Amino acid sequence: MAGPRVEVDGSIMEGGGQILRVSTALSCLLGLPLRVQKIRAGRSTPGLRPQHLSGLEMIRDLCDGQLEGAEIGSTEITFTPEKIKGGIHTADTKTAGSVCLLMQVSMPCVLFAASPSELHLKGGTNAEMAPQIDYTVMVFKPIVEKFGFIFNCDIKTRGYYPKGGGEVIVRMSPVKQLNPINLTDRGCVTKIYGRAFVAGVLPFKVAKDMAAAAVRCIRKEIRDLYVNIQPVQEPKDQAFGNGNGIIIIAETSTGCLFAGSSLGKRGVNADKVGIEAAEMLLANLRHGGTVDEYLQDQLIVFMALANGVSRIKTGPVTLHTQTAIHFAEQIAKAKFIVKKSEEEEDAAKDTYIIECQGIGMTNPNL
Repeated sequence: MAGPRVEVDGSIMEGGGQILRVSTALSCLLGLPLRVQKIRAGRSTPGLRPQHLSGLEMIRDLCDGQLEGAEIGSTEITFTPEKIKGGIHTADTKTAGSVCLLMQVSMPCVLFAASPSELHLKGGTNAEMAPQIDYTVMVFKPIVEKFGFIFNCDIKTRGYYPKGGGEVIVRMSPVKQLNPINLTDRGCVTKIYGRAFVAGVLPFKVAKDMAAAAVRCIRKEIRDLYVNIQPVQEPKDQAFGNGNGIIIIAETSTGCLFAGSSLGKRGVNADKVGIEAAEMLLANLRHGGTVDEYLQDQLIVFMALANGVSRIKTGPVTLHTQTAIHFAEQIAKAKFIVKKSEEEEDAAKDTYIIECQGIGMTNPNL
């Protein structure tokens, strides 16, 4: 099984945890031994953090692989994958490290397992610098399922910064192959909806204020649509710790989904949190793409594995996306072409087409 190791420089481009997630997932899927050096070398706290470590350990356990150098602060790991197996797997960041990022690294792998999987992911469900679980369920899930699989995501407990303590259970069955996707027709926005939440000791008024401020902000730009943002008090038994935040989603006539989200922080007033999410959504609607800036990079690995040519239309290509493409080309040998959209309606906008000839990965176990 083990050929020469794939060597990855963890300090280039995005230079963070994403390089680790993409390269270890692809290494696991393709059975390629891997060495990642200079992990998060340029970050203020270089090397592995708890959430990266739990992600690596999970991938190791998914395939009974070998992992060396995996400890907090380590800047170099080697990983030797074996056969991917299904069953129950647990990953616990023991911090507010994001369960959504754990899902990002493990999901492509368990699609090519020998049997169905149940992933118990523990940490932050609504954490900074990562997708909120609501984004994963409301935006990522319906779009990624276009590749030809379904997964179930059961939010047991929500957990917030700084303690985490949330738990999500993801269930999915393996597939033989992934279908390519073609997301190039934007359509027009048909509805806007969302949820503004408070958890723990925060007053319900905060949720109502975030929602109201967000609606006012969207109204200035989009007048003819009803904007339905539900204020929510998270039930005491389903949330650990204190937190507040908002996610707003725009849906189009062709089934595209865009989001803006924001989390409350100590000392930041509720209106500001709502406005930040609304402005993020509006910015994502201006560029004419079919995916928002956060979905962009999350689709790259699936495009690389799919059997055929996938196309997505995006706004400006983010550094995260460029990074994912770079490693999907280096490790999986998928071929990507990124070019400016030539359609007339996009002429004045910063709109791109990301095209990928996938490698047509087949599940050896099915």
